[in-house]
Amino acid sequence: MTGRIDTTVSAAPFEADTQAATFRKENPKAGAIVIFMGQVRDENGTVTALKLEHYPGFTEQSIKTMAETAADRWELGAVRICHRVGNLAPGETIVFVATAAAHRRAAFEAADYLMDYLKSEAPFWKQEVTGSGARWIEPRKQDIKDKTRWR
Repeated sequence: MTGRIDTTVSAAPFEADTQAATFRKENPKAGAIVIFMGQVRDENGTVTALKLEHYPGFTEQSIKTMAETAADRWELGAVRICHRVGNLAPGETIVFVATAAAHRRAAFEAADYLMDYLKSEAPFWKQEVTGSGARWIEPRKQDIKDKTRWR
């Protein structure tokens, strides 16, 4: 993989639209760019915050290693992953994943692979806070099942 890999884990908010525009400008020769932006959801109107904790240094290296694996597997020209930690409110952007490749299938599959990793294996600890208390969030069965596609 000769492309660029950028990974960031930070408590500071980031502007996903700006990340997308910058990524696109940095990869003018890519035939395909896939962008995923995830936000804190509140399906029932009860979530007041999502708290994300991580192990500094270890989490960043783990994400970078997975991005390198994806870049090699799908011959990507570039990867960018931004992930938030700390206290986030419903509607805030929590994750940004962008992949650039010569062809669409590689860019789509790599982005999907990276999101499956981030949802099921990345070393984050998530706690959902509601008016009635807080609970730790584990990966869903579907998240684990999704990850098995990549073996």
